[in-house]
Amino acid sequence: MGAGERVRRAWSAGRARLRLPARPRLPRWLRLPETRRGRRRAVQAAMALSVVALLPATWLRLTADSRVRTVADVPKAPVAVVFGAGLWDGEPSPYLAHRLDATVELYERGKVRAILVTGDNSRHDYDEPDAMRAYLVRHGVPDGRIVSDYAGFDTWDSCSRAERIFGVRRAVLVSQDFHIRRALALCDAAGIDAYGVGVAEPHDVTWLFGGAREAFAAGKAALDAAFRPDPRFLGPREDGIRKALTGSR
Repeated sequence: MGAGERVRRAWSAGRARLRLPARPRLPRWLRLPETRRGRRRAVQAAMALSVVALLPATWLRLTADSRVRTVADVPKAPVAVVFGAGLWDGEPSPYLAHRLDATVELYERGKVRAILVTGDNSRHDYDEPDAMRAYLVRHGVPDGRIVSDYAGFDTWDSCSRAERIFGVRRAVLVSQDFHIRRALALCDAAGIDAYGVGVAEPHDVTWLFGGAREAFAAGKAALDAAFRPDPRFLGPREDGIRKALTGSR
């Protein structure tokens, strides 16, 4: 018996003595179907789930596409509603600053006469509306034309409170292009006749993340529009918008 044969036999004997642990079996619901019919049903189920997942995003497109405009061609309205988009060291993030820049242009063109800044002030050290107000004032908007909503914790809360608390009936909404359709659909559900200015951004990582987030947020938006829940914080009605429009603030 040659040396090569002895090595092969020794290797085979060693493998026989070595007891490897059994490979753990996947739960039954994670295993691929073993039959062709089962695999076909799995593909059909996956396709059906994909269609259902895309329905809310399709609804947003059908509902809001015709109302997305630019600063130049958006119809006039009494109020601009600007949605918060985060702060960096107490100052508006770049995306929020771009929304506010578009709002300044709307005001300068005479497209709107008052501005509702709506955002998160759930902590003492985080105040989106006041940061937005300060930015607008620095860029030439009179302080008396700006009204703050400190409980705009999400898009539905902002839209619902704009109508129920501040009495907004017609408005121009300002947000990024990937978010503006959801804002329009929700404000429509809240009872506001609105057009939207979608601020364009470079398709960078932030834009891609925002677009991906919208795919999931569309489902919640559809539920909010259907059931119209109370915002997280409602509170009493305020007359800030009326005073801003009449110049009595």
